[in-house]
Amino acid sequence: MGFTSLALSAPILKAVQEQGYDTPSPIQAKAIPAILEGQDVMAAAQTGTGKTAGFTLPILERLSNGPRVKNNHVRALILTPTRELAAQVHENVHNYSRYLNLNSAVVFGGVKINPQMVKLSRGVDVLVATPGRLMDLYNQNAVKFSQLEVLVLDEADRMLDMGFIRDIRKILDLLPKNRQNLLFSATFSNEIRELAKGLVNNPVEISVSTANSTATTIEQFIYPADKRQKAPMLVKLIKDGDWRQVLVFSRTKHGANRLAFYLNNEGITAAPIHGNKSQGARTKALADFKSGQVRVLVATDIAARGIDIPQLPQVVNFEIPHVSEDYVHRIGRTGRAGEVGKAISLVCADEAAELFGIERLIQTVLPRLELEGYKPTNALPESVLDTRPIKAKKPKKPKKPRTGHADGQRSGDNARGHKPAGKNKRHFGPRNDDAKKPQGDKPKGTGQSRANANAGSGNSGNSANRTRSNKPNATGKPQQNRKPRPANANRG
Repeated sequence: MGFTSLALSAPILKAVQEQGYDTPSPIQAKAIPAILEGQDVMAAAQTGTGKTAGFTLPILERLSNGPRVKNNHVRALILTPTRELAAQVHENVHNYSRYLNLNSAVVFGGVKINPQMVKLSRGVDVLVATPGRLMDLYNQNAVKFSQLEVLVLDEADRMLDMGFIRDIRKILDLLPKNRQNLLFSATFSNEIRELAKGLVNNPVEISVSTANSTATTIEQFIYPADKRQKAPMLVKLIKDGDWRQVLVFSRTKHGANRLAFYLNNEGITAAPIHGNKSQGARTKALADFKSGQVRVLVATDIAARGIDIPQLPQVVNFEIPHVSEDYVHRIGRTGRAGEVGKAISLVCADEAAELFGIERLIQTVLPRLELEGYKPTNALPESVLDTRPIKAKKPKKPKKPRTGHADGQRSGDNARGHKPAGKNKRHFGPRNDDAKKPQGDKPKGTGQSRANANAGSGNSGNSANRTRSNKPNATGKPQQNRKPRPANANRG
């Protein structure tokens, strides 16, 4: 079956052909007809199977027959968890819509907002966005949703895992109720599946592979390693194998920086990519990696989303992830579109629990290899495959709404400008800690009661009394900025 059988128009088919595709992937063959019919879709497919085109092509087909977009309005909204994925999805939208009278834009944080506002001012048929920047633009009245027809959550499981659920719900409240909802992801845990069902209406569920499975085109194996020997082992693997392009995963941003620095010192060009890097630095690192100027790209899980490199030969887990599902996402960067790839993991004894969790998830015991000269002193425990089904986690109960005042608001008397009792009270009279305070010049008009209490007591030589005195000026009025309290100097 070719793309011509999917009821797509000639301009879209021409663009698809120019991208080198003539046969739809399984996810595309199932998703495109359902989306063209206007149904909500919830689809799970392995990374690299063409799921982006699975929703992009039918959306463009539907929009091409609709009304013209108004200024500042959006007709289709695609939400992604990261900047890199947003840029990658927008590139696909741009390529497939080149022969259509439609325009598109991508917005994300880390760059100036004004150029994005200018693009939106003319209206956008397809907007690809990250949730945070989209809310910024909405709060500045730069984007409106009354014309919205389609909403897409791409990498939906990752968006929810990363804590975007609150932002997503805020955005959903802004959108028209009558719209088409599409959720696409590489994996769906049972917990995420149940949560996602609340965001779509009677969705058509599409799955072209076993949940949390890995592509058969990826050769997976591990090297048991001591933690301190991982970096030298990676250098040996790269040099001995003459790897020209390898994506390495680190758990942390600082770890990515340290590893990239180490590799560069060993004569292997490397660049880190993570959330602390500016968007310009991230874009340059990815471009240099694609062009071959950089051999190793060291990435965190979040930053790696959206990295789409054709025929990427190797992926290395310098540290295996804490979350088992992330392993599937990581190695999905290689072995795409039928190409063969390798996924190598360096695993120390402390990571045994994470390894066993991954093997249970994918229902495979990963083969182990030993790198010459690097036999670990701390042995990695042998794997025993756990075939028990993984139970779905119970969704957390929502927090009870606070009955008190909302964040940033004062309540009770505070709302009328009164201070709570006991807070910021001005102290009058003698204090126990006066002796601890340095004696010196102080602004006029402070500590009046103590000055008055000492007036006429014969302590005129005391420096504190001199600076705090209520001595009248030439007009006979006390030298005070505020109205003075009744003088005590005339007491009998």
